[in-house]
Amino acid sequence: MNSFQADPYNALNAKTEAQKLAFAPIVFHAARTLRDLGVLTALDDAGSQGLDAAAIAGKTGVSEYGVKVLLDMAVSAHIVTWHSPNYVLANVGHFLLYDGMTRANMDFTADVCYAAIAHLTESIETGSPAGLKELGQWSSIYEGLSTLPEKAKESWFQFDHFYSDRSFPLLLEKVFASKPKKLFDIGGNIGKWATQCCNYDADVEVTIIDLPQQIEMALEQAKVNGLEGRIKGHPLNALDNSLSLPEGADVWWMSQFLDCFSPMEILSILRRVRRAMSPDATVYILELFWDAQKYEAASYSLNATSLYFTCLANGNSRFYRCEEFLQIVEEAGFDVAERSDNIGLGHTLLTLKACP
Repeated sequence: MNSFQADPYNALNAKTEAQKLAFAPIVFHAARTLRDLGVLTALDDAGSQGLDAAAIAGKTGVSEYGVKVLLDMAVSAHIVTWHSPNYVLANVGHFLLYDGMTRANMDFTADVCYAAIAHLTESIETGSPAGLKELGQWSSIYEGLSTLPEKAKESWFQFDHFYSDRSFPLLLEKVFASKPKKLFDIGGNIGKWATQCCNYDADVEVTIIDLPQQIEMALEQAKVNGLEGRIKGHPLNALDNSLSLPEGADVWWMSQFLDCFSPMEILSILRRVRRAMSPDATVYILELFWDAQKYEAASYSLNATSLYFTCLANGNSRFYRCEEFLQIVEEAGFDVAERSDNIGLGHTLLTLKACP
């Protein structure tokens, strides 16, 4: 956190950075267009010698004008370097082309967030996901996940699974060390974690607790995987305080779920879990906290994604600071038995026990 306490720019550099922000949407689309039209691939194939504009146009079918105007912007953005008359792929361009995280983030921004984020001011003023109307007529994006426009749906799930999928395999041994027979997965979405649990332990039964639309997708996936007898669904809107949670689980699991809610909503959900759970049950919360990251780029990405929650998801949630989140956990009646940071791509696992 110390790296965020000092202003890293003098006046001249700060003015340069301000111009980058002013034109950031243009640079974003230039980078994505270079990737999608094959220009970056052509430069990668050419290696350190690079190619001139005419050669790139011949290889990609993009006009020479298009190649030049895009790549001159890319020179300024340090995506490529310029060795007259050739352009050469730089390190940033390499990551735009090959890095899975960059691709997932870029496609999520383009296909899910881009049009919606123009409504950010309205979202901040009203506390509502004002940008969601760019995708559909729902009160929150979670109600519409199964019916999002196809490209937006694909990019949303790729973004979500890119982060969670890299953490799940590392956690199965820990969660199943106590040989739980029943596991409740709150916010289980389409059942990725439930499926991995059943494949890891042949005796466990998993109940996914989520909105009806997500339960339907999860149970369809369970049937495809031959797990329909062991993966069950409990439809529930977590925001409806009148609805009680089921009982009887040895383990309660919440992965990238509570960041979808405001602090008071998180408190309400955790209190209901506390009331429903047996005294010896364990609660696991897998979350991303922007102040618990090893790298500045990770904190940057999480804080940017928080504005997706503001403008599209529900208007009042975010990726939290860990200490702020832990205060809610304590108020809900839990002790943190263990905290493990830097799991997968920056997740934190909180192991909770109910206070006596």
